[in-house]
Amino acid sequence: VTLHLNPISSVHIHQKPLVFVLNSPLPLVWKLKTERLAPGIQRVFFVSLGSVVQFEKGNFSLSAETEEKLFPEKNEQLLQWAQKEYGAVTSFTELKISRNIYIKVGE
Repeated sequence: VTLHLNPISSVHIHQKPLVFVLNSPLPLVWKLKTERLAPGIQRVFFVSLGSVVQFEKGNFSLSAETEEKLFPEKNEQLLQWAQKEYGAVTSFTELKISRNIYIKVGE
């Protein structure tokens, strides 16, 4: 699955830390494609067991962290876990089948 990350239109270059929870019942390879995200900013990717994140060429991976995690089975429990860990969830998306996911990040 390719995860496309771009800032919202009102933000020229996104310069804040981000946390992503990428959960799947089966192990996946998450391919990351980014535009206009500042280098050197911490970005954390929690992935379900057996999954990996592949970064594009460049230095984005130097400031990104990937961690495998055993997530709750139900979406409601997963959302509660994320809220407890980070205090807020700005976006939650559930997809049954997808090859590309497009996410706008910003304020």
